[in-house]
Amino acid sequence: MIKVPAKTTTPPRAHPPETLEGWYALHQIFTIDDDRPEGSADRRPPTRTPNVLAAHSSKQSDDGWSAYVRLIGSTADLMVMHLRPTLDDIGVAQRSVACLPIAPRLRLRYSFLSVTEAGLYHLTAQLAREAAERGGAVGDDVYTAELSKRIVEERDNPHVRKRLYPALPDSMPYVSFYPMSKRRTPDQNWYALTLDERSRLMQTHGTTGRRYAGRVLQVITGAIGFDAWEWGVTLFAKDPLDFKKLVTDMRFDEVSAQYADFGDFYVGRLVPESDLERAFETI
Repeated sequence: MIKVPAKTTTPPRAHPPETLEGWYALHQIFTIDDDRPEGSADRRPPTRTPNVLAAHSSKQSDDGWSAYVRLIGSTADLMVMHLRPTLDDIGVAQRSVACLPIAPRLRLRYSFLSVTEAGLYHLTAQLAREAAERGGAVGDDVYTAELSKRIVEERDNPHVRKRLYPALPDSMPYVSFYPMSKRRTPDQNWYALTLDERSRLMQTHGTTGRRYAGRVLQVITGAIGFDAWEWGVTLFAKDPLDFKKLVTDMRFDEVSAQYADFGDFYVGRLVPESDLERAFETI
Protein backbone atom coordinates (compact mmCIF):
# COMPACT_ATOMS: atom_id res chain seq x y z
CA MET A 1 0.00 0.00 0.00
CA ILE A 2 1.39 3.32 -1.06
CA LYS A 3 1.10 5.97 1.59
CA VAL A 4 0.07 9.32 0.15
CA PRO A 5 1.73 12.18 1.99
CA ALA A 6 -0.69 14.53 3.70
CA LYS A 7 -1.20 17.87 2.09
CA THR A 8 0.44 20.76 3.83
CA THR A 9 -0.76 24.32 3.71
CA THR A 10 1.53 27.27 3.80
CA PRO A 11 0.50 29.70 6.54
CA PRO A 12 -0.31 33.24 5.39
CA ARG A 13 2.72 35.49 5.28
CA ALA A 14 2.97 37.86 8.24
CA HIS A 15 3.26 41.22 6.50
CA PRO A 16 4.44 44.22 8.54
CA PRO A 17 1.96 47.08 8.89
CA GLU A 18 2.63 50.36 7.15
CA THR A 19 3.57 53.16 9.55
CA LEU A 20 3.69 56.93 9.52
CA GLU A 21 6.50 58.73 11.31
CA GLY A 22 6.75 62.29 12.60
CA TRP A 23 9.21 63.79 15.06
CA TYR A 24 12.28 62.00 16.39
CA ALA A 25 12.28 61.60 20.17
CA LEU A 26 14.96 61.19 22.81
CA HIS A 27 14.33 60.42 26.47
CA GLN A 28 17.35 60.99 28.73
CA ILE A 29 17.26 59.70 32.30
CA PHE A 30 19.75 61.26 34.72
CA THR A 31 20.80 60.84 38.30
CA ILE A 32 22.14 63.93 40.05
CA ASP A 33 25.45 63.72 41.85
CA ASP A 34 25.13 65.03 45.41
CA ASP A 35 28.37 63.52 46.74
CA ARG A 36 30.45 66.70 46.54
CA PRO A 37 31.10 68.39 49.89
CA GLU A 38 28.81 71.26 50.82
CA GLY A 39 30.24 74.61 49.79
CA SER A 40 32.77 73.18 47.36
CA ALA A 41 33.37 75.24 44.24
CA ASP A 42 32.27 72.51 41.86
CA ARG A 43 28.96 72.13 43.69
CA ARG A 44 27.87 75.64 42.74
CA PRO A 45 26.17 76.00 39.33
CA PRO A 46 28.46 77.30 36.57
CA THR A 47 28.11 80.75 35.07
CA ARG A 48 25.30 80.82 32.55
CA THR A 49 25.73 81.70 28.95
CA PRO A 50 23.10 84.07 27.53
CA ASN A 51 19.83 82.40 26.54
CA VAL A 52 21.13 78.92 27.39
CA LEU A 53 17.74 77.93 28.73
CA ALA A 54 15.94 79.38 25.72
CA ALA A 55 17.20 76.41 23.71
CA HIS A 56 15.38 74.15 26.16
CA SER A 57 11.91 75.52 25.60
CA SER A 58 8.74 73.61 26.36
CA LYS A 59 6.78 75.78 23.92
CA GLN A 60 5.22 74.01 20.94
CA SER A 61 6.67 74.91 17.54
CA ASP A 62 7.36 73.40 14.13
CA ASP A 63 10.86 72.65 15.42
CA GLY A 64 9.59 70.45 18.25
CA TRP A 65 10.11 70.95 21.97
CA SER A 66 11.99 69.79 25.05
CA ALA A 67 10.53 69.09 28.46
CA TYR A 68 11.92 68.35 31.90
CA VAL A 69 10.48 65.97 34.47
CA ARG A 70 11.52 65.80 38.11
CA LEU A 71 11.23 62.08 38.77
CA ILE A 72 9.46 60.82 41.89
CA GLY A 73 9.98 57.44 43.55
CA SER A 74 12.62 56.42 41.03
CA THR A 75 16.26 55.38 41.06
CA ALA A 76 16.89 58.43 38.86
CA ASP A 77 16.21 62.13 39.44
CA LEU A 78 15.57 63.88 36.15
CA MET A 79 14.12 62.96 32.77
CA VAL A 80 14.66 65.20 29.75
CA MET A 81 12.49 64.68 26.67
CA HIS A 82 13.36 66.08 23.26
CA LEU A 83 11.15 65.96 20.15
CA ARG A 84 12.69 67.28 16.93
CA PRO A 85 12.09 67.06 13.14
CA THR A 86 15.35 65.24 12.29
CA LEU A 87 17.81 62.87 13.90
CA ASP A 88 20.55 65.49 13.56
CA ASP A 89 18.33 67.95 15.46
CA ILE A 90 18.04 65.36 18.23
CA GLY A 91 21.84 65.20 18.36
CA VAL A 92 21.99 68.97 18.83
CA ALA A 93 19.39 68.80 21.61
CA GLN A 94 21.25 65.92 23.27
CA ARG A 95 24.51 67.85 23.33
CA SER A 96 22.85 71.07 24.50
CA VAL A 97 22.06 69.49 27.86
CA ALA A 98 25.75 69.97 28.65
CA CYS A 99 25.07 73.73 28.70
CA LEU A 100 22.58 73.51 31.57
CA PRO A 101 23.65 74.97 34.93
CA ILE A 102 23.24 71.58 36.57
CA ALA A 103 25.16 69.71 33.85
CA PRO A 104 28.32 69.01 35.92
CA ARG A 105 26.20 67.04 38.38
CA LEU A 106 24.21 65.04 35.81
CA ARG A 107 25.01 61.36 35.31
CA LEU A 108 23.26 59.68 32.37
CA ARG A 109 21.59 56.50 33.56
CA TYR A 110 19.53 55.56 30.49
CA SER A 111 18.50 56.97 27.12
CA PHE A 112 15.85 55.92 24.63
CA LEU A 113 15.88 56.98 20.97
CA SER A 114 12.70 56.63 18.90
CA VAL A 115 10.33 58.42 16.54
CA THR A 116 6.63 59.27 16.87
CA GLU A 117 4.65 56.62 15.06
CA ALA A 118 1.15 55.84 13.83
CA GLY A 119 0.74 52.17 12.95
CA LEU A 120 -1.66 51.60 10.04
CA TYR A 121 -2.67 48.05 10.97
CA HIS A 122 -6.28 48.30 9.80
CA LEU A 123 -5.42 50.02 6.51
CA THR A 124 -2.62 47.58 5.66
CA ALA A 125 -4.80 44.56 6.46
CA GLN A 126 -7.63 45.96 4.32
CA LEU A 127 -5.37 46.54 1.31
CA ALA A 128 -3.83 43.08 1.69
CA ARG A 129 -7.29 41.47 1.65
CA GLU A 130 -8.29 43.48 -1.42
CA ALA A 131 -5.10 42.40 -3.19
CA ALA A 132 -5.84 38.73 -2.47
CA GLU A 133 -9.45 39.05 -3.66
CA ARG A 134 -8.40 40.43 -7.05
CA GLY A 135 -5.67 37.83 -7.43
CA GLY A 136 -2.87 40.30 -6.85
CA ALA A 137 -0.30 40.58 -4.10
CA VAL A 138 0.92 42.95 -1.46
CA GLY A 139 3.41 45.29 -3.09
CA ASP A 140 2.11 45.08 -6.66
CA ASP A 141 1.36 48.22 -8.68
CA VAL A 142 -2.32 48.42 -7.71
CA TYR A 143 -1.53 47.90 -4.04
CA THR A 144 1.28 50.48 -4.10
CA ALA A 145 -0.83 53.12 -5.87
CA GLU A 146 -3.74 52.74 -3.48
CA LEU A 147 -1.42 52.69 -0.47
CA SER A 148 0.25 55.93 -1.56
CA LYS A 149 -3.14 57.60 -1.91
CA ARG A 150 -4.39 56.41 1.46
CA ILE A 151 -1.17 57.37 3.25
CA VAL A 152 -1.59 60.97 2.08
CA GLU A 153 -5.14 60.94 3.45
CA GLU A 154 -4.00 59.48 6.77
CA ARG A 155 -1.16 61.98 7.17
CA ASP A 156 -3.59 64.86 6.60
CA ASN A 157 -5.97 63.50 9.23
CA PRO A 158 -5.94 65.91 12.24
CA HIS A 159 -6.04 63.01 14.72
CA VAL A 160 -3.02 61.35 13.09
CA ARG A 161 -1.10 64.64 12.96
CA LYS A 162 -1.61 65.04 16.72
CA ARG A 163 0.00 61.64 17.19
CA LEU A 164 2.95 62.42 14.94
CA TYR A 165 3.50 66.01 16.15
CA PRO A 166 2.14 66.02 19.70
CA ALA A 167 1.85 69.23 21.67
CA LEU A 168 3.04 69.34 25.26
CA PRO A 169 -0.23 69.56 27.24
CA ASP A 170 -0.79 72.60 29.47
CA SER A 171 -2.96 71.00 32.16
CA MET A 172 -1.37 67.55 32.52
CA PRO A 173 1.75 68.02 34.65
CA TYR A 174 2.36 64.36 35.54
CA VAL A 175 4.40 62.15 33.22
CA SER A 176 4.98 58.41 32.96
CA PHE A 177 7.42 56.87 30.49
CA TYR A 178 8.20 53.22 29.81
CA PRO A 179 9.65 51.14 26.95
CA MET A 180 7.99 47.96 25.70
CA SER A 181 8.33 45.20 23.11
CA LYS A 182 6.18 42.49 21.55
CA ARG A 183 7.11 38.90 22.42
CA ARG A 184 8.83 36.63 19.93
CA THR A 185 8.79 33.34 21.83
CA PRO A 186 7.81 30.16 19.88
CA ASP A 187 4.32 30.00 21.38
CA GLN A 188 3.78 33.78 21.65
CA ASN A 189 5.31 35.31 18.55
CA TRP A 190 3.63 38.58 17.64
CA TYR A 191 5.54 38.77 14.37
CA ALA A 192 4.25 35.37 13.21
CA LEU A 193 0.59 36.40 13.48
CA THR A 194 -1.32 37.29 10.34
CA LEU A 195 -1.87 40.96 9.64
CA ASP A 196 -5.63 40.52 10.10
CA GLU A 197 -5.09 39.06 13.58
CA ARG A 198 -2.70 41.83 14.60
CA SER A 199 -5.16 44.41 13.24
CA ARG A 200 -7.97 42.92 15.33
CA LEU A 201 -5.89 42.91 18.49
CA MET A 202 -4.66 46.48 18.02
CA GLN A 203 -8.18 47.78 17.33
CA THR A 204 -9.36 46.34 20.66
CA HIS A 205 -6.29 47.79 22.38
CA GLY A 206 -7.00 51.22 20.88
CA THR A 207 -10.57 51.12 22.16
CA THR A 208 -9.25 50.79 25.71
CA GLY A 209 -6.95 53.78 25.27
CA ARG A 210 -9.72 55.96 23.84
CA ARG A 211 -11.73 55.54 27.03
CA TYR A 212 -9.12 57.74 28.71
CA ALA A 213 -9.32 60.57 26.15
CA GLY A 214 -9.20 63.91 27.94
CA ARG A 215 -7.66 62.28 31.03
CA VAL A 216 -4.44 60.84 29.58
CA LEU A 217 -2.45 61.97 26.55
CA GLN A 218 -0.48 59.11 25.00
CA VAL A 219 2.62 59.64 22.86
CA ILE A 220 3.67 56.42 21.11
CA THR A 221 7.16 56.26 19.61
CA GLY A 222 8.69 53.47 17.55
CA ALA A 223 12.23 52.33 18.32
CA ILE A 224 12.79 49.26 16.11
CA GLY A 225 16.29 49.70 14.72
CA PHE A 226 17.07 52.42 17.29
CA ASP A 227 16.89 50.61 20.65
CA ALA A 228 16.71 47.12 22.16
CA TRP A 229 13.10 47.89 23.14
CA GLU A 230 10.66 48.30 20.25
CA TRP A 231 8.35 51.10 21.40
CA GLY A 232 8.24 53.89 23.94
CA VAL A 233 5.08 55.07 25.68
CA THR A 234 4.94 58.53 27.25
CA LEU A 235 1.78 59.37 29.18
CA PHE A 236 0.67 62.78 30.46
CA ALA A 237 -2.12 63.18 33.01
CA LYS A 238 -3.67 65.61 35.46
CA ASP A 239 -4.18 62.83 38.01
CA PRO A 240 -1.27 60.34 38.29
CA LEU A 241 -3.70 57.60 39.38
CA ASP A 242 -4.90 57.55 35.79
CA PHE A 243 -1.54 56.01 34.84
CA LYS A 244 -2.29 53.04 37.07
CA LYS A 245 -5.86 52.69 35.82
CA LEU A 246 -4.96 52.95 32.12
CA VAL A 247 -1.99 50.56 32.24
CA THR A 248 -4.01 48.06 34.29
CA ASP A 249 -6.89 48.13 31.81
CA MET A 250 -4.54 47.74 28.87
CA ARG A 251 -2.75 44.77 30.43
CA PHE A 252 -6.05 42.89 30.39
CA ASP A 253 -6.33 43.43 26.63
CA GLU A 254 -5.38 40.25 24.77
CA VAL A 255 -2.57 41.96 22.87
CA SER A 256 -0.82 42.95 26.12
CA ALA A 257 -1.71 39.85 28.12
CA GLN A 258 -0.34 37.56 25.42
CA TYR A 259 2.36 39.52 23.63
CA ALA A 260 3.69 42.53 25.59
CA ASP A 261 6.85 42.89 27.66
CA PHE A 262 7.50 46.10 29.63
CA GLY A 263 10.65 47.88 30.78
CA ASP A 264 11.15 50.17 33.76
CA PHE A 265 8.63 52.93 34.47
CA TYR A 266 9.74 56.53 35.14
CA VAL A 267 7.15 58.80 36.74
CA GLY A 268 7.35 62.42 37.79
CA ARG A 269 6.14 65.96 37.33
CA LEU A 270 6.94 68.49 34.63
CA VAL A 271 9.14 71.41 35.60
CA PRO A 272 7.52 74.55 34.09
CA GLU A 273 9.72 76.55 31.78
CA SER A 274 9.45 79.58 34.05
CA ASP A 275 10.90 77.50 36.93
CA LEU A 276 13.66 75.73 35.02
CA GLU A 277 16.59 77.74 36.32
CA ARG A 278 15.47 77.69 39.95
CA ALA A 279 14.55 73.99 39.79
CA PHE A 280 17.92 73.02 38.33
CA GLU A 281 19.72 74.91 41.08
CA THR A 282 17.72 73.33 43.89
CA ILE A 283 17.48 69.68 42.80
